[in-house]
Amino acid sequence: MSEETQKEDRTEQPTEKRLRDAREKGQVPRSRELANVAVLGCAVLALKATSGSIGAASRDWMRGALTIDPALLDAPDRLLPHAASLFAGLVLPLLPLVFAALLACALAPLAMGGIRFAGKSLQPDFSRLSPMKGLARLYGAESLAELLRSLLRVGLIGGVGAWVVWRAFSTLLSMPQASLEAAVAGGVDLALTALLAMVGSLALLAAIDVPWQHHQHRSKLKMTKQELRDEAKEAEGNPELKARVRQVQRQMSQRRMMEAVPGADVVVMNPTHYAVAMKYQPGMRAPTVVAKGVDEMALAIRALAQKHRIAIVEAPPLARALYRQSQVDQEIPVKLYAAVAQVLSYVYQLRAWVPGRGPMPAMAEVDVGADGAPDPVDAASVDGDGSPAR
Repeated sequence: MSEETQKEDRTEQPTEKRLRDAREKGQVPRSRELANVAVLGCAVLALKATSGSIGAASRDWMRGALTIDPALLDAPDRLLPHAASLFAGLVLPLLPLVFAALLACALAPLAMGGIRFAGKSLQPDFSRLSPMKGLARLYGAESLAELLRSLLRVGLIGGVGAWVVWRAFSTLLSMPQASLEAAVAGGVDLALTALLAMVGSLALLAAIDVPWQHHQHRSKLKMTKQELRDEAKEAEGNPELKARVRQVQRQMSQRRMMEAVPGADVVVMNPTHYAVAMKYQPGMRAPTVVAKGVDEMALAIRALAQKHRIAIVEAPPLARALYRQSQVDQEIPVKLYAAVAQVLSYVYQLRAWVPGRGPMPAMAEVDVGADGAPDPVDAASVDGDGSPAR
């Protein structure tokens, strides 16, 4: 598949995961125009705010630099410290401009996509050495857009510069007749005005370039439908692996339930389709279901209960209601308290009965009520572990 065909297939917007992976690789939108405006604008504003102090410092520096100290002629070892002092006096007034430019260098990336330190972007990419890809980048859409931006930048700056000179033409003609201080002040003011006007024109270009860079960044990260499906599958997990995990969990749940059956007090049957084992001890708020199952699992629970002499009570409506409305290791529903209490009472009477001392206790019909008797469940609609089939 060619690269053009791949681009045509990328019709879906990038997901959050794809955008996050791109940020980790250092792929974030960047606007050269915004960086230029930020650096130049901050520097011009700092220059305008400190022009008075810079002018005074420059005057003092010039006076000191042009004044020759006769003592220096007789002490050559003092020439180097004197030169360093002159250099410091020249640099210190310009530090606000430097700090403003450095601050702008940090603010521009923050406005676009934040500052990212991605080690992957430092790794060599030998595919960029391909001459064909180099020609494609040179004559591609991005190069054409960069050419248009450059032409627009030159046109804006040239037009603004011509407009500023035209507006200040009379001022320029009057400068030779003005004093030196007035001419310098007027020239500095004119230069700052021209710089601010150019910053404004570049800001207009940046306002167009920033949304375009965001659009281009998202366009490059667009995905195909197959990539979306693969990402969704990766996020949700492999279906076969998830099925295997569910199978293992089901087996562990069955094993845990079968281990709890010998400690149950009673097993309520349907008589063969459903089986629910319950346990009740003094101090419990209500009986707890320790195991439940359907079909083969129900028969296995019944066989294990018979092996350990656990009371088995056949109450089909109650067995169905307990199976559908209760969970393993949880208390039975409140609506079934009366019916379960009736079954446990029978079990306790049966335990206390001694053959030959009166008639054997009889189990009365268990009434689960209208709310506690759901419709019978087809055995094919549940899994072997007792959970509804999906």
